[in-house]
Amino acid sequence: MADRKDPLKEKFHKKSSELRTEIRSLIKANGDLVVGDVKLAQVFGGARGIKTMMWETSELDAYDGIRFRGYTIPQLREKLPTAPGGEEPLPEGLFWLMLTGDLPTKTQVKWVSKEWRRRGKIPNYVYATLKKLPADTHPMTQFSIGITAMGSDSIFDKKYAEGMHKSEYWDATYEDAMNLIARLPHLAAFIFSRSFGDGKKPKQDRTLDWAANYAKMLGFDNGEFLELMRLYLTIHADHEGGNASAHTAFLVNSTLANVYTSFASAINSLSGPLHGLANQEVIKWVFNMLEELGTQKPTKEQIADYVQKTLDSGRVIPGYGHAVLRQPDPRFTAQRGFAERNIPNDELVQVIWKIFDVVPPMLESLGKVKNPWPNVDAHSGALLVHYGMKQYVYYTVLFGVSRALGVLAALCWSRALGQPLERPKSVTSEWVKEQIKKNS
Repeated sequence: MADRKDPLKEKFHKKSSELRTEIRSLIKANGDLVVGDVKLAQVFGGARGIKTMMWETSELDAYDGIRFRGYTIPQLREKLPTAPGGEEPLPEGLFWLMLTGDLPTKTQVKWVSKEWRRRGKIPNYVYATLKKLPADTHPMTQFSIGITAMGSDSIFDKKYAEGMHKSEYWDATYEDAMNLIARLPHLAAFIFSRSFGDGKKPKQDRTLDWAANYAKMLGFDNGEFLELMRLYLTIHADHEGGNASAHTAFLVNSTLANVYTSFASAINSLSGPLHGLANQEVIKWVFNMLEELGTQKPTKEQIADYVQKTLDSGRVIPGYGHAVLRQPDPRFTAQRGFAERNIPNDELVQVIWKIFDVVPPMLESLGKVKNPWPNVDAHSGALLVHYGMKQYVYYTVLFGVSRALGVLAALCWSRALGQPLERPKSVTSEWVKEQIKKNS
């Protein structure tokens, strides 16, 4: 493998080496520079907004949303290469951009597609491991176990045991990351098959790109659905480093755990309803509303009554609100644009749009909600249901396949820059009381 020409690895190594040297100089000259003040509310509030890590691949703006290496989602749709005859960006192009900072050419994106097809074979023991689980095991649990099992052939672990120099950590991490990304659609499609189908291993189409191949292995051959998967896997790929799944992977990988273990930990974090599992909760809430109202075409007044009932019961409206964003999530807007172009008359999609008209004003009227706008999860389920994927307990696996792109690109950067073991300082409540007493 080391003898194969790899233009992506060569470019990444050049860029990361230059930045590592620059960062060392910056820290030497400016290491005592104060870049932020921590408030007591942040100590007790989940470290919200505290700047404690570096994440090269993307940055989240409260109003513009996610920027991948400076590019917004509308700009990605305009600038990244697409499949022949398509208009949605190819995730391979986004991975190249996140890893190198440069927009890729069509030739470079084709190379990534081919490389991931070459690396995509999953060891048989992984399938055997999953077959030992009950078929009704939650897909995210199966996904985490499958990823962890694949770590048995980690290149990083093998090289580390052989005495690999720390300057080579990035190379082994890159190889593991490329292998894992290549394998994930196969693993995820097998989980879909054993959970909802005949349990057979999927066969890839060696003529297709990464997202389209995943869609076909899931059993979907509709051209629009293939385009949806390209868009879906692009817009879910990264969301800077402070979100729960990304930060979990960053923390675990800082111990020099391999990327399989690190990413499995990210999947475990993503599986929580306050994070990735929210896409499952959104569509379940919508289905429950339609069933209770007894109609597939509810009025805005009926939706408002059901929303109020949900709030009065002490629950949140799934798919609405975000820790950082203060406007509608551009990922929601991108999915709405897809629906407007392709399926504007779908009844469920129209319900989602009515909810969008109803919920933000109601949440704003409470006076306590900083962000009443929809996030990425508010729309994705309706699109998937339209094309036949109604098994919503699987939706977070789709999210996880996509999130690998940003997380694993960022872990390559972490090792290339030699970032240290993460070890923040914790305090006790008695220490806090003492500080308040001193300040008083």
